[in-house]
Amino acid sequence: MKRANTIIPAFTLAKRTVEAASDRVVLDHDMRHRRRIVLRTVSGVEFLLDLKQATTLRHGDSLVLEDGQVIVVEAAPEKLVEIQADDADALMRIAWHLGNRHLPTQLMGDRIRIRFDHVIVDMVKGLGGAVREVMAAFDPEGGAYGFGTTMGHHHGHGHDHDHPHGHKHD
Repeated sequence: MKRANTIIPAFTLAKRTVEAASDRVVLDHDMRHRRRIVLRTVSGVEFLLDLKQATTLRHGDSLVLEDGQVIVVEAAPEKLVEIQADDADALMRIAWHLGNRHLPTQLMGDRIRIRFDHVIVDMVKGLGGAVREVMAAFDPEGGAYGFGTTMGHHHGHGHDHDHPHGHKHD
C-alpha cells in the first residue's frame, strides 16, 4: 500500500503544485485530525497516512505519496450553524460562551460557524444571536496553545499546565 508521510501546507503551495496533483481526498473536520489511517481518494486509490504525530490537515494541504504523487486535501461540507449578531460586542459575548463550552469554532470576522447542535442553537438565540444552517467546510481555530484542535479538549503538547477553569491537562 502506498504511504504518505509528508504534508505540504496549503499556504506554502504554488498554484501549479495544486494543479499538478494527481488526486484528492475529501474529509470532514474529524477525519482531518489524524496521525495514521488508511484513506481513499476520490478516484478510489487507497493509501496509508503515516505521520510522526497527530496533525490537523487543512483544506488545500497536499499529501505527498512515497512515489511522488500529490493528493490534495479537500474539506467536506458539513451541517453547520452560522451565527451573526447585531454588533461586535454581542458576537464577542456569544464567542465567549462557545469557548467556555470548549466547542470547535470557526471565526469568520462578522460571523461564527459551529457544528449544528440544537441545544447550542437555543443558547445562541437566547444571547441575541441570529442563526442559519449551512452546509460548508468546517475549519475551526486550533487549540489555545496552537496545537491540535479543541475537540476533546486535548492539546497534545506533552506537558502539564494549570487553567483558570479548575483542572489540569497532561
